[in-house]
Amino acid sequence: MGLMMVLQGCNSDKDILVNINTQFGTIKVLLYDETPLHKKNFIELVRTGKYDSTLWHRVMKGFMVQGGNINEKEGTQESLADRIPAEIMSDFMHTKGALAAARQPDRINPEKMSSASQFYIVHGKIFSIEELTIDQFALNQGLSELMKNPSYDTIAQQFINLQRENKIEEMNQLALRYVELVESVQGISLRKDMALDRLETYTTLGGAPHLDNEYTIFGRVVAGLDVVDQIASVSVGRANRPIEELFMTMEIEEVPKKEITEKYGYRYPKEL
Repeated sequence: MGLMMVLQGCNSDKDILVNINTQFGTIKVLLYDETPLHKKNFIELVRTGKYDSTLWHRVMKGFMVQGGNINEKEGTQESLADRIPAEIMSDFMHTKGALAAARQPDRINPEKMSSASQFYIVHGKIFSIEELTIDQFALNQGLSELMKNPSYDTIAQQFINLQRENKIEEMNQLALRYVELVESVQGISLRKDMALDRLETYTTLGGAPHLDNEYTIFGRVVAGLDVVDQIASVSVGRANRPIEELFMTMEIEEVPKKEITEKYGYRYPKEL
């Protein structure tokens, strides 16, 4: 039996959709064949009911919704041996609806190994071209140096006023207004390149581009983005945890590949 048959548990003319059921409705996700370890693991956890009664435990509107902490439900702790080797594909983007594996940060996980169960779905935001083609870290550093000069106290006060109100997004937009000033005064270029297809996608569909090539994307939402929107809009408390508990259940649905393409617009890579 071939690898694809093992992973899918159905004939090669069919694929698996996972239905993530929530109080707001159902999110349907397709799992990618290009990330076989993650696909196999996710299917096994769904089939054995491990995800049922787990929580959406971290919600950040305009960024992502995270859930699937089986260890929290079972009162156990994930071991290093449980984690999944990274399957990061450079062609996959963190567009709205991308399904990806959560993981620990690089400082303690330099191999970028994925959590054995926790996942997130990108909610994201639509970016401007300037946000994607300006090195905002270097811009912020340049502005910090600039504002040490009393000549720019007026600019400094604008940022102080926004910071007092915790208006982070407004601060980012304000910084972009001073790109040419920073470049002129400091004699540097703050421009960076982004492939045209990514630029178009993130300025139309939106997403979280700073996560690209850092986390394993192993699927995508093919139906139920409105449900993701509703989860992303709930009230949260400390550590971005929803104030009211949001549970999920999951189930497997076997669907002909032709139907998936016709109904959801997903085109399978040509088999060799």
